[in-house]
Amino acid sequence: MRTILNIIWVILAGWALFLGYVLAGVLLCIPIVTIPWAIASFRLANYALWPFGREVVDRGTAGIGSLLGNVVWVVLAGWWLAIGHILSGIALCITIIGVPMGIADFKMVPISLMPLGKEIVPARSGAFAR
Repeated sequence: MRTILNIIWVILAGWALFLGYVLAGVLLCIPIVTIPWAIASFRLANYALWPFGREVVDRGTAGIGSLLGNVVWVVLAGWWLAIGHILSGIALCITIIGVPMGIADFKMVPISLMPLGKEIVPARSGAFAR
């Protein structure tokens, strides 16, 4: 089921969001000091392209540096990427088949605003997963 959802996702919204994150990453590579944010953008591009079957968790070692880095991220790229997720989520929710993808899109808004201190891991499946 995850594969089917991911294929539909890529066709309807994933490719555009992926390109947005890649564009942000390329632009953030231009000034050398913003390369750490570019790496985060490329990591999120991968997640935005194929989100089903993975989840975002807080990294236990994240501290004040991640918080400050997220403030810089919001100013540089986070706000317009979040707007992209909101607009595509609204568009996806217009149809019944798009509702699950629209909900997934809305779940990506917080990570598009604050990606530092987060980690993308395979989703836990089943009630007894650790």
